[in-house]
Amino acid sequence: MAKPRLACLLALLSTHCCVSVMAVVLRTSDNSPWTNEFDKIELSCLIESISTINPRIEWKKITNDGPSYVYFDKKISGDLENRAVIREPATLVINNATRSDTAKYRCEVTAADDQKSFDEIVIDLVVRVKPVVPKCSVPKSMPFGKSAELSCVEEEGFPKSQYQWFKNREEIPDDPKTSLKFFNSSYTLNAETGTLKFSAVRKEDAGEYFCRAKNDAGYAECPPQKMEVYDINVVGIILGVLVVVVVLLFITAGICCAYKRGYFSTHKQTGNNYKVPAKGDGVDYARTEDEGDFRHKSSFVI
Repeated sequence: MAKPRLACLLALLSTHCCVSVMAVVLRTSDNSPWTNEFDKIELSCLIESISTINPRIEWKKITNDGPSYVYFDKKISGDLENRAVIREPATLVINNATRSDTAKYRCEVTAADDQKSFDEIVIDLVVRVKPVVPKCSVPKSMPFGKSAELSCVEEEGFPKSQYQWFKNREEIPDDPKTSLKFFNSSYTLNAETGTLKFSAVRKEDAGEYFCRAKNDAGYAECPPQKMEVYDINVVGIILGVLVVVVVLLFITAGICCAYKRGYFSTHKQTGNNYKVPAKGDGVDYARTEDEGDFRHKSSFVI
């Protein structure tokens, strides 16, 4: 009984070996590699088993527009031409990686002489880009008790930048209640959008502010900008309004007096509405030519 069982076991082992040899099997040392921009990166595609001597090896880049060839017919093509090589047997090495290289890549091996003649692996590559100097907006001066907003924007970094704000070279915590220095401040800080909002600024909020944009590739900072907080002089404002009101009253009174004295009268004497003044005693009346003509014409009418 022992010999038949041994024979069956050997037969099973032999069958397993044959299946292993007659199947192409791929693996990778890292299916989610990353690199910084302008650095070198390897997308490993390792052949664990194969019996075909010259298998067909292809690499494809997969984007939203669909797959495109990166390595085909033993040649590098597409946007990786002159920037990539194949390291035997099937590993893709990219030199001087750029942000546009961020994508999924598929290694495909076809082995015509193997029973399982095809296998593939997908590798998700991320090229990290260091942030550039962010654009910061800090109000130069704010009245005490008013709201204020500081903004910070950076759009070049990848992955998307996170933001930190600093006052007088000291980092501002997300929650002011966690720090004695900022405990009395009334602000909200959004690390995703880069905004720092004060609901009511205080004298203690005055100082130099700058923002830092950071991601896994590095960080960049904008130059410090000074924000001042000043008191509103309520008494001065009231006095100023009173002075304006008094001045307007004087102007109005002056205009009324001028109207009463006739300085602004628009009634003018013209030749049509001229009236001959009555002849008073001791006054010589000189008749004008117009008057003589008028009387001459009247005599004809009578």
